[in-house]
Amino acid sequence: MSYPAGHRVTVKKNIIDSARRLFNRHGFENVSLDQIMAGAGVTHGGFYSYFNSKSDLYAEVLGCFFTDPEWKSCWEGVHVDLSSTDAGSQVVRAYLSRQHFEDVENSCPMVALPTDVARSGESARRAFETVFKVMVSVLERSLNQNGRSRRTTAQSIAALSIGGMIVARTMANPALADELRAACMTVALDLGGWTKKKKSKHDISQRPKLRRATAF
Repeated sequence: MSYPAGHRVTVKKNIIDSARRLFNRHGFENVSLDQIMAGAGVTHGGFYSYFNSKSDLYAEVLGCFFTDPEWKSCWEGVHVDLSSTDAGSQVVRAYLSRQHFEDVENSCPMVALPTDVARSGESARRAFETVFKVMVSVLERSLNQNGRSRRTTAQSIAALSIGGMIVARTMANPALADELRAACMTVALDLGGWTKKKKSKHDISQRPKLRRATAF
C-alpha cells in the first residue's frame, strides 16, 4: 500500500503529540504504547518503525515551543515571539500564566515530567537539559543589564518559572496557587529587568477559555 509524500513525518508527529498529552496527564510509567498509538490513530504494531523504544519516544516528547517550530500548544491571550527583543518577559508571562497552569495535557513537559526524567536514562535527561538550555538562552538574550552575570540570572529565572509552576500545580487551594504564580512572575520579571514593561494583555488574572492554536 502506497502512502502520500510526508506520511511518515505526519504519523511520527501524531505519535509524539499523543505521547506528550498522555505523559503530561498520567506520567511516563502509567501510559502504555497501545494508548499512545490509539491516540495517534495508528496501530500498536507500527510503533517500532518510528521509535526503538518508549524511552526514545520520551526523549522527543520533551521538546517544547523553545525547540519545536511546529509546537501546536498555545493559549488564548498568550503569545511568545522568540525573535522579539522582549522575548524573555513574554516567556516568563506565558510560563506562569493561568492558561499554562490549567492546560495540563498541552503544557511544557519540563513542568509535568521532571521527576520521570530524573528516573529515566541518559537520553531523556539530555533531552530535558537541551530544552532547559534553550530556555535559558532565550531569556539571556533579552535580559536588561543589572550588574549580575547574565547566564546566572537567566538560569535563575528559568528555574523559578519551571519550579513555580510545578509547585503551584501541587496546591489544593486555587487562590494559593494563583498567589504563588503571581509571586514567581513578579520576582522573575524583576530579575530580568522587565518590571517597567507595560502590563501584558494576558495577565494571570484573566480566565480565558482554552483553545488549540498555532505554534508560538
